[in-house]
Amino acid sequence: MPQTLVEKIFSRASGRDVKSGDFVFADIDLAMIHDITAPLAIKAFREIAGNEAKVWNADKVIMAFDHQVPADSVQAAENHKTLRNFTKEQGILNYDVRGGIAHQLMVENHVEPGMLIVGADSHTCMYGALGAFATGIGSTDMGCVLALGKLWFKVPESIRFNVNGRLEKHVYGKDIVLKLIGMVGADGANYKACIYAGEVVERLEMSDRMTMCNMAIEMGGKAGIVEPDKITLDYLKSVGREFKGDIKELRSDEGAEFQEVELDVTGMEPQVAVPHRVDNVVGVSEVEGTKVDQVFIGSCTNGRYEDLKIAAEILRGETVASNIRLIVIPASRREYQKALKDGLIDIFVEAGGLVEAPCCGPCMGGSFGLIASGEVSVSTSNRNFVGRQGSPEGKIYLVNPAVAAATAIYGEITDPGKIK
Repeated sequence: MPQTLVEKIFSRASGRDVKSGDFVFADIDLAMIHDITAPLAIKAFREIAGNEAKVWNADKVIMAFDHQVPADSVQAAENHKTLRNFTKEQGILNYDVRGGIAHQLMVENHVEPGMLIVGADSHTCMYGALGAFATGIGSTDMGCVLALGKLWFKVPESIRFNVNGRLEKHVYGKDIVLKLIGMVGADGANYKACIYAGEVVERLEMSDRMTMCNMAIEMGGKAGIVEPDKITLDYLKSVGREFKGDIKELRSDEGAEFQEVELDVTGMEPQVAVPHRVDNVVGVSEVEGTKVDQVFIGSCTNGRYEDLKIAAEILRGETVASNIRLIVIPASRREYQKALKDGLIDIFVEAGGLVEAPCCGPCMGGSFGLIASGEVSVSTSNRNFVGRQGSPEGKIYLVNPAVAAATAIYGEITDPGKIK
């Protein structure tokens, strides 16, 4: 029976051949928790396994502090203290405040093709850029995973998004995925695996693939995946890891069943998700001139070195508009150091931007960089819901790093093609 990559991964994890629609009790390869979701997960774990119990495998559980880092309140500080004690007690790896955003740390240090991974965060699906099946789960389900190392799943159907054509200048993976979300809608891929394919995706570097997989959840996807290839192996080598498996086995079989969606990106301009829905997507030309108060370049979606370089090349020698607060946050310490060594941080600071230590920042409205009532944020992050970055009376526009940088210079949404 021809299988999709998703069916292959679940077959291995459950110990039997399965197809989409089957229910399985599958072994988990890795589990991720962070400072916001971990407390409830630990509570559920204690209720399931008992107060003295150990997690099923300490080597397969990873903790990161990223949402409220450094601690922005006494409550957050106390929470961090409690979680530090738990990780010491359990022998779990804790990146604490030094590492960066959990999702970036996972792909840099832990994720391998073919794995089945769960995280107590919806954007766990980003790890699929390396050919894993990774999905977000609730804290109660995570409590079960911490106790047993297993979880029930319904094996999802797969949608294959075939992206072909030629990308225009200043158009990136962020624009592709925004366009796809706009095409199928916020619920167009409910509980389905979004497999990105086609000649354009095959040429995309890992950073763009991560962006696309990260936002699969914004169309209801259970996971986002790019089938592993040479670019995958090269990325793993670049972060000091080498995949010892056979990526040829981690591809969908010819004749496997998919729902198909086609997109030709030739001639497509940068895309913008306008308030207050991620699937409310238009071309940048339709919103040019919109006045802006804050520009945020960062998050697990677009906080990598490649994203920072795109923005820095536009901001080089320029000055941020007087009405703009530009906040730049690399996704991890590794990405920060790469940007630092290449002089990108200097460019942002000289332009008038604020560069912060790796963390989520204003992305979910839980830390610094929030917007006030009536203010407008242009952001490279993944969600523009009401109140997501501060006041519910504020507005958020989602864009790629080039549009964000151009907007910071002019103080209004700007097509970067008109600058450089």
